[in-house]
This record gives sequence, C-alpha cells and structure tokens, in this order.
Amino acid sequence: MEERVHLMDELNETLVEFFDRFTSWESSVVESENMKISDAHAIEILGHYGRMNMKELAGRLGITTGTTTVAVDRLERKGFARRVRAEHDRRSYIIELTEEGTLAYEEHHRHHLNLASEIASILGEEDTQAFIGILQKINEHI
Repeated sequence: MEERVHLMDELNETLVEFFDRFTSWESSVVESENMKISDAHAIEILGHYGRMNMKELAGRLGITTGTTTVAVDRLERKGFARRVRAEHDRRSYIIELTEEGTLAYEEHHRHHLNLASEIASILGEEDTQAFIGILQKINEHI
C-alpha cells in the first residue's frame, strides 16, 4: 500500500513538472507569435481539421461556446480567421482561417513538430512508439 502511494506521488510530481515545462515552452512560442495561448490553440485546431462551426470548435478546444466566441472575435480582429455564413443554415457561421491565419498555423505547427522531433531523438524509435501509445491511451480516458 505504501509503495502505491509513493508511486502515485512520483507520478503526480512528474506530471506536474512536465505540464509546467510544456506550458512554459508553449507560452514562449506563442508570445513570440504575439498571440494568446487560446488563440494559438484555436488556430491549431482550425489549421489541422479545417473550417468548422463554433460548437465544433468549442468542443475540440474543450471550452464553452461563449469563450470560443471571444477567441474567434480576437482572431478576426487580428486577421487570422473569419466567420462565413453556413450554406445549410444562414443563421449559423463557419469559422475558417484566413491566409494570414494559415501562415500562423504553419509556423506554430512547425514549432510543435520541432518539439516532437526533439522528444523522439531523446527517446529513440521504440520508446517513441511506446510513448505515443501511452499518450493515446491517456487521451481516450481523460
């Protein structure tokens, strides 16, 4: 029992340290691009999955539609995204990246790929495959 408690403490401390380091890394990348982290996350989702409505974007970001609306408003003001009326329902809008937004996505995504390459070079191919599997398992359950 005591061994399990120690294991959970160690897992917790390691997760917190990883999260802090990753958040710090991402903050430095996003600050260099002159945007908020929530803006970068929205750009990342739109760049990866393509245009979508506000509800789908909110779901993929894991935030409320109200918070998503504020983020999309900021992205529109900065010229990264635009709202386009949905063809099937003129009352709703589809959010899409502008050309500038697509360039921001490509730049931000390049930083993510560089980090992934750095992690893979530390772990090696076998551990990288195992790490991907572990992360996928965790993502399915949280």
